[in-house]
Amino acid sequence: MSDKTAAPARAARKPWAAAAPGTYADGAPLDGLTYLEAKLILKPDRFTSVKAFRDFGRIVRKTAEKLGVGFSADERFDRSPQIREIVFFDTPDFALYGSAFILRRRIAYEDGFAVGDPEIVFKFRHPEHPRAAALDMRPKFVDRFRIKFKAEALPLKDRVGGYRLLFSHNCQFGLSQAKAADRTAVANLAKAFPALDGLRTQGDHVALVNNGIVEEVLLPIGLLDFGKGLQAKCDISLWRTRGEHRSLVGEFAFQAKFDSEEAVAGKQRERVERFYIALQHAVEDWLALGVTKTAMVYRLNGLEPQTHE
Repeated sequence: MSDKTAAPARAARKPWAAAAPGTYADGAPLDGLTYLEAKLILKPDRFTSVKAFRDFGRIVRKTAEKLGVGFSADERFDRSPQIREIVFFDTPDFALYGSAFILRRRIAYEDGFAVGDPEIVFKFRHPEHPRAAALDMRPKFVDRFRIKFKAEALPLKDRVGGYRLLFSHNCQFGLSQAKAADRTAVANLAKAFPALDGLRTQGDHVALVNNGIVEEVLLPIGLLDFGKGLQAKCDISLWRTRGEHRSLVGEFAFQAKFDSEEAVAGKQRERVERFYIALQHAVEDWLALGVTKTAMVYRLNGLEPQTHE
């Protein structure tokens, strides 16, 4: 993976990922990138009230306006934040995470009660685009699921003013779609997800990573418009442990969807990259470099597991 430190205008003429031609075993074409998600990981100590969320949102708006990026506020910006519960599952030896897989469950809450079908996300996240694209993430024994292939932008690990890319190949479905009687058995997971074929682990089952239950406090900010139909919803969130309410990490993120990389014009790419880099400078004191939200959960016991992030 090469870090992007060139001027945004020059970088905009380059693709977000190299082409990955080929097919899966059944002849289906490899999944192409259809999402760009840009993230800023933030220090959690500032987020002691919703006011900090809104202060950050105003910086986002001011930065967008300065660069000529369209912005429209989300009607929920002045309401109470949303609450979601997030847990990660892995073997005792963290075999999934060590092999660049992430298995996550997310539950939304409304007025204090869980709503909807809990969402399961199984993903392979790796800095090499061809490797991420080549892995068939389609599940067996699941009737309704969604595949999302994203380029995820993060700041450079040691300084502001650039970005690095991870490629996240995701499978999403409702928990009710999981048919196995024992959903935590590694053998059953391997049957349901052929991508796990050959996974080496000493564990027979997966369990909550570090017994951690994350409470996510999420506030939608608005909609960024980079021109010619390329729009991105943006939000800000805080992750904290449920129970002791230990703040782990904050995050600002915006996500754009497109039909294909080729459909995104050079000027749109340039606006995205200029905005992302300018915002890093505008909120430099807020930034936590070199980490991800998932990594913070895996570090709850003080260890530093092997990661591809």
